[in-house]
Amino acid sequence: MSGTPERSLSRGQTIVLAAAAVPMVAFGGLGAVGTYSNITSVFHRSATALGVVAAGEGATLVLALVLVGLTMLGQSAPAAVRIGLWTLPAVASLTGAAVAQSTTEAVVFAVTPMAMCVSAEGMGLLARRIVVYRTGVDAEAQRRNAAVMQRLAYHRARAANHPDEKARNGSELESWKLAKKVGAGDALLGANLVDVQRGRLTDGADAALAGMFALPVTPSAHGVTDAPTPLAVEGADEEGVTPPVTEEDTQVTPEIETVPSQPVTPVTPPSETPVTLEEIAAVAGVPTPVVGEPLSDEQLVVVLRHLRYTDDPPLSYRQAVAAFREAGFVGGEQRVRRAWGSLMSHEESGA
Repeated sequence: MSGTPERSLSRGQTIVLAAAAVPMVAFGGLGAVGTYSNITSVFHRSATALGVVAAGEGATLVLALVLVGLTMLGQSAPAAVRIGLWTLPAVASLTGAAVAQSTTEAVVFAVTPMAMCVSAEGMGLLARRIVVYRTGVDAEAQRRNAAVMQRLAYHRARAANHPDEKARNGSELESWKLAKKVGAGDALLGANLVDVQRGRLTDGADAALAGMFALPVTPSAHGVTDAPTPLAVEGADEEGVTPPVTEEDTQVTPEIETVPSQPVTPVTPPSETPVTLEEIAAVAGVPTPVVGEPLSDEQLVVVLRHLRYTDDPPLSYRQAVAAFREAGFVGGEQRVRRAWGSLMSHEESGA
């Protein structure tokens, strides 16, 4: 069943649909009257004419009412009903052509019963569209798709396990033919696929925007912190930070005696130990991610944080994902995107 809430027809829609249904019923009735007149002109017996009308247009009307009733109940019509809607008027047409006394009469007698056939199909289609509009469920499309899927499942199993190679090849070809029919005419399936793709596009756009607007960050011994933005020096170029020389700076000062300075040994700051994956996992309070094993969402964030800051400047999304795959970690692309978006959100908030 669809989760779409049931909609009701507006007053204007009800009036238009009723106005469209009236001509269908009227012209179907006119076709029955015409058949009655045609048969009466040949046999000159009203009982015989009524029997022909009952077997043709009457039976077609009964099947049409069954089709409309089942459709309004949200059910698909059996194959016998659908076949009968075309078979019975065709039999009435052949009967009229057979009893006609000339070629002209044969053509007229054969065409007359088709009015009831078209009216029945029109009423059935209109009832089906009303149900689909109100409930969002197309029972007829579901019936067709179920039949196609059943045949597809059979041929896939036959193509894989049948002992005869010729039968396997035939089922393989038939499977590809059936694959083209899956979902054909199912508007609800198309809408659901659009929703799925819309969700994927939203996730991708969110990850991309998070990567574009993320603040610069640097790793530290206690996690990831925001790096302060260096202050620009007025008048300095892009390569250096020396301010321009002013007139005051060019004044000559008296020489003073200088004492030779002793050589100063430069002090090398201690190298910062990179944060390991185990340390990041411990801070996050999750088990250490293991290569080749399924990871939780929290573990995915830990791995991406670790890979992002293995180099300076930090890796971009594409670089981090490439490193993620090369390292052998397991995770679907959609989950990795969500984890990256979560990582960027934490960096922006300073968490």
